[in-house]
Amino acid sequence: MSSQQDYAVILAGGRGERFWPLSTSSRPKQLLSLVGEETLMAQAVHRLEGLIPPERIFVITNTDLVDATCAAVPEVPAGQIIGEPMGRDTAAAVALGAVLVKARDPDAAFCVLTADHIIKDMDGFRNTLRAGLHIARNQDVLITIGMEPRGPSTGYGYIEAGESEYEEDGVSFLKAKRFVEKPDAETAEQYVKSGRYYWNSGMFIWSVSSVEQGMRQHRPKLADMMNRLSSQVGGTGFLEAVRHEYEQLDKISIDYALMEKADNIVMAKGIFDWDDVGSWPALENHFKADQAGNVVIGESEGLDAGANIVYSKNRLTALLGVDNLVVVQAEGVTLICAKDRAQDIKKLVEQVRKVGRYEDRL
Repeated sequence: MSSQQDYAVILAGGRGERFWPLSTSSRPKQLLSLVGEETLMAQAVHRLEGLIPPERIFVITNTDLVDATCAAVPEVPAGQIIGEPMGRDTAAAVALGAVLVKARDPDAAFCVLTADHIIKDMDGFRNTLRAGLHIARNQDVLITIGMEPRGPSTGYGYIEAGESEYEEDGVSFLKAKRFVEKPDAETAEQYVKSGRYYWNSGMFIWSVSSVEQGMRQHRPKLADMMNRLSSQVGGTGFLEAVRHEYEQLDKISIDYALMEKADNIVMAKGIFDWDDVGSWPALENHFKADQAGNVVIGESEGLDAGANIVYSKNRLTALLGVDNLVVVQAEGVTLICAKDRAQDIKKLVEQVRKVGRYEDRL
């Protein structure tokens, strides 16, 4: 059963550069309707319906995206959409979220979610969160959600799971033995064959007190920041205090800062579908391909062209004799890349940015 002490923190600060040129700095991936009619940001809020109401949801985004995020999810009170003054990776964002939740209820439990996931099984998702929040309210554990691999992907980090710790409302909670970074293809295949490894979803559940204790033990600099900010939540100087604190922080992910070090990590086995739409090829999981294997969003015609991904709204893109490409026409930019190089679009964006003439298209 859900509780009035349950909160959610949604991380929405990414730039989504692997979806360039459709995703730009002023309208990043989470503010796009990539799959379905709603933006990914709106989907992240709406899938919490019946579990955590908007008044107990906080969104951590970038300072320059606060207004656009407020427009995307008007049901979330504007004061609960907080802009980070600069990117300091997920550990800082989680710490900031914990400060905001603690100001409401020091005894609360909260889940940390991201704004760029595709999840269609709402019941399974909510049941997993509900069970995890119940355990987090009653046990000193840090819960991560692991997803059973659909195949030997090299695009995800993995969690090695051990023995069973809890069973709660049909959800299994296993001891998390270790976290491993994105593997090469051979290692990923071994992980999947072993049956012991799960994809690291980047979603977490814990109590305010448990994450505070974990930070004190493993990342004291962030714990000190949390202490200093706690007394300023709601005050006129809060955002300036956040800026001052962030200027002194190093970039570090929550996995490196806490999850790979703590000894009270439990993995919830996700009982729902899940996709971290990280780059253009992920759309093949959500759109029906034509007879030649092409996924087309918009207008395209092809001759002897197969297994391509084409995004071309309000203009015709024609393909002849090419296979396994990503072709995107958006925001005054045409992108053409090999499908297996789509992860490198972020590097291409960095190169284009250095030219200094195309900021309006980045």
